[in-house]
Amino acid sequence: MAYRRTPSVELRLADNRNRILAAARAMVGEGGWSEAQVSHVAAAAGLATGTVYRYFPSKAHLCVEVLSAVSQREVDVLQAIADGPGTAMERLRGGVTAFVIRAMRNRRLAYALIAEPCEPEIDQARLTYRHAISEQIVRIVRAGQEAGDFRANVDPNTAATVIVGGFMEGLIGPLSPLSADFGPALAHDASAVSELAGDIADICCAAIAAAPGQVMKLSQPQNATRRRHA
Repeated sequence: MAYRRTPSVELRLADNRNRILAAARAMVGEGGWSEAQVSHVAAAAGLATGTVYRYFPSKAHLCVEVLSAVSQREVDVLQAIADGPGTAMERLRGGVTAFVIRAMRNRRLAYALIAEPCEPEIDQARLTYRHAISEQIVRIVRAGQEAGDFRANVDPNTAATVIVGGFMEGLIGPLSPLSADFGPALAHDASAVSELAGDIADICCAAIAAAPGQVMKLSQPQNATRRRHA
């Protein structure tokens, strides 16, 4: 007869896994990927090192799981905003603002998730979720173009690439006004965080906003070409 796990065993296994992930996430948030050594994570979770390896074959597997869990929450937030009410401009501003404010809750963690050098497996997962974030921006841009709020002569994928790259660079890149300090002072200053989020969102929105008198449907350039050759 095949062994079947009892409900109590299932709960214990799930609890162990959650404790491991919580400990690893906390360590990445404090010191980056290098901090999340399996032995350190095991000690923080109150488990034996061998127990961690039963759930995650390597440190890279564990870190990928941490990245996936945190990043998916950010994708879900942006998806909810993209599907929500308001104009496309309001949704774009809301999405960028929400991402910045949420990232500023732990900028050290945001740096690890976005740009910190890491193992290839982690970097590949990072690119996957960055693409998922860009897809939500693409949806908003397309809606804005259809409504005439955004420039119609800009490819939505290119726009999303620039926008996502811009607000991520504004947070953690070498040119960010915050690049010299991962300390908590600014992150805990609600007004400073709000101002930063607003500035980044304004720039992203202005980059693709349709200028007055220059709004045109996507088909118009082709129609105009046909008229010139008629």
